[in-house]
Amino acid sequence: ENSQRLLAENEIRDVLAQAFDSANLPGKRVLAIIPDGTRSGPLGLFYRLFVELLLPQVAALDFLIALGTHPAMDDDAIAKRLDLSADAWARRDPSTSSGRVRVFNHEWWKPESFYTAGTIPADEIAKISGGLLRQDVVVAVNKSVRDYDQLIVCGPVFPHEVVGMSGGSKYLFPGIAGAEIINFTHWLGALLTSYSIIGTKETAVRAVIERAAQMVATPKMGCCFVVEGDGVAGV
Repeated sequence: ENSQRLLAENEIRDVLAQAFDSANLPGKRVLAIIPDGTRSGPLGLFYRLFVELLLPQVAALDFLIALGTHPAMDDDAIAKRLDLSADAWARRDPSTSSGRVRVFNHEWWKPESFYTAGTIPADEIAKISGGLLRQDVVVAVNKSVRDYDQLIVCGPVFPHEVVGMSGGSKYLFPGIAGAEIINFTHWLGALLTSYSIIGTKETAVRAVIERAAQMVATPKMGCCFVVEGDGVAGV
């Protein structure tokens, strides 16, 4: 079997369906956290499959765009990102009893968008960073995550010059995070240097991100996919 082939849509659907079934999602409020237009990959495919598989069974299905500190996406940009025509975007209510699918920008420019999930203490930061930094790090995150029963972090995985490998909890931190932890992780990455970080699975920056993610109490799932051109090589 050629391990380098791309996955067919029905194979991706089967993987998602099995994962959703194992999470016991019927009747729950679900928030999918997705990347903005700065990340490549067939996000529209996953949006469509999430709606197809989840909307008939959940109490709510919303999507939050993990901007980090990038500019907000307008309706045209969102429609393009999700591979929807402007007309389809305007008609995005699937007219089911579960109600309307909503898509939001992470409004990082509004202080009232956040709540403080916790603080990583200085001693722990010193241990994680190998003594490079010793300071308390406040973990602020978009407060809307507390309005849902399940978070699904969905996005591609690539080599990354600050974290090592993108994807997973990185769409929480910095994706929907407050300024302090965003600035801290980027400074730590700079001290470690991108040369030593990029393409490395386990890094100090990733360890800080995963520690922060533990402070987000809402149950989390990851939908991480590997992009090959316009296709998906793994999920």
